[in-house]
Amino acid sequence: MSEVKTKKHHIVIIGGGPGGYEAALAGVQLGAEVTLIERNGIGGAAVLTDVVPSKTLIATAEAAQRVAHATTLGVKFSFAGQAVKPKIEIDLAQVNRRLLDLAEESSSDMLETLVKEGVRVIHGSAKLDGNHHVIATPADGTKPEKLEAKTIIVAVGAHPRQLPDAKPDGDRILTWTQLYNLDELPEHMIVVGSGVTGAEFASAYRGLGSEVSLISSRDKVLPGNDKDAADLIETVFRRNGINIHSNTRADKVVNTGSGVEVTLADGTVIKGSHCLMAVGAIPNTEGLGLEEAGVLLTESGHVQVNKVARTSRANVYAVGDCTTFLPLASVSAMQGRTAVFHTMGDVAVPTELRNVASNVFTSPEIASVGWMEKDILEGKVNGHVEMIDLTTNPRAKMQGLTEGFIKLICSTGGTVIGGVIAAPRASDLIYSIAIAIENRLTVDELAGTFTVYPSLSGSISDAARALHSPLN
Repeated sequence: MSEVKTKKHHIVIIGGGPGGYEAALAGVQLGAEVTLIERNGIGGAAVLTDVVPSKTLIATAEAAQRVAHATTLGVKFSFAGQAVKPKIEIDLAQVNRRLLDLAEESSSDMLETLVKEGVRVIHGSAKLDGNHHVIATPADGTKPEKLEAKTIIVAVGAHPRQLPDAKPDGDRILTWTQLYNLDELPEHMIVVGSGVTGAEFASAYRGLGSEVSLISSRDKVLPGNDKDAADLIETVFRRNGINIHSNTRADKVVNTGSGVEVTLADGTVIKGSHCLMAVGAIPNTEGLGLEEAGVLLTESGHVQVNKVARTSRANVYAVGDCTTFLPLASVSAMQGRTAVFHTMGDVAVPTELRNVASNVFTSPEIASVGWMEKDILEGKVNGHVEMIDLTTNPRAKMQGLTEGFIKLICSTGGTVIGGVIAAPRASDLIYSIAIAIENRLTVDELAGTFTVYPSLSGSISDAARALHSPLN
């Protein structure tokens, strides 16, 4: 009797960003046949035009500021035996070449990994043809291919939102994807938008030496973040010379040839050399055939998904910035793995957005996870808050840090439920609080874990000890 071959579970993934990439690797790991279609490059916007290049630019700004402030730690600079004050000069063309090379290298490494693991990668575009087929159109002009799929995963990301009277031109009016074509440091960068993207680039370009103006439609920078953190960042921004225009909008941005003119809602005109438009993102879901396949979208075009990344169609999943979940690379990657685990019958832990750690890469960084202090004040959850100023931390004093804090939040029963960190490398420090939340640790258990002395993480332990409730 001849052996009957079982047809493999075929997963077709549209989009090769963090979500699509992780989904592909998880699929192969669980024995599926995986085809991934990507039109630009593996890693998607996160690697090629967003996270990797922007954080590399920010790292350069941080390095420049460490040199500039080294004298406060007793580091002296001299030339021919004479003490001199360091003058920081930025070769932006070289900076941008480096970060684009790094992005391309990261993309190539990811592609190599996919191919090595047995993923079929098609360079081109794709759309759904019903909810069990995908039409892949290769970029090399060869004939489109109709792929039958047991599971389809949509991971197409998003692109910068544009305003009708402030159209980016790639020259002086820019989106965050176009900044890396600049050869010279902007003399005066006007940033429109004070959310995470706007705040990060305002901080970075000021650190590199540009004059910066920040246009905020709200009453403060980072309006969606912890109030103490937002207040701190605004104080630091103003002290560093960033011009903040609050409670106003940019009605029009014009490229004058030698610079830009930004007209605010009240008629005020701000002149600068360049303008960065950081006014949100639009999901890349148009023309994918999602609605025709019965996949529900929001009015904004985002794919509606549940906690295991499943859409309104049982065999269609969606992950990343094109969905109704948080637009974070880490969330996209987790969604990608979860989607595959779920469709393949493996253990799929639902993604809890409340437990997602996020970070704003300003200087200092702002990291947060779990419930916030405002949630307690608004009665959404009962709990206690303890905030430790980093100026009291021994390691912070040694490093010459003059601002920052650790904020820890626990339930009335003492379970860790949230935290905010404003400090250098807050993105690393927040991990211990995220672990505590994910594993429902108490403040006593967190405080009972040894920290290194001296260290910034010691203030997390200090906050946990301060939240201890003695037995009656």
